Amino acid sequence: MGSINTRLVLAMAVIVGTLIFNNLQVSAQCGGRIPQLIAQCSQFVKIEGPKVPPSPGCCTAVKGADIPCVCGLVTREVEKIISMEKVVFVARKCGLTVKPGLKCGSYTVPPKRLT
Repeated sequence: MGSINTRLVLAMAVIVGTLIFNNLQVSAQCGGRIPQLIAQCSQFVKIEGPKVPPSPGCCTAVKGADIPCVCGLVTREVEKIISMEKVVFVARKCGLTVKPGLKCGSYTVPPKRLT
């Protein structure tokens, strides 16, 4: 079973994919939490625009998602819509530890930069 951090990354990817493709079958997977993730978090992980800290509602949705399930649904089409870098940013801003080397779709989480 994956950590909460892994769940966040996966959940964000599936959220945007479901939003764009309006795929009800995907929405029903992963515990049925994808509609909530889309509603609360999609604006924070879109490719366009700057990185913006997520809302408390987004963080709540991410923490309740089945991340291993969501990550298994990340496709190249989903990656054309969402920024996996922003997904990691949002997860970390929500207090989750996203381990370097985690694979979600074709994206591999890099080591965390020291600032």
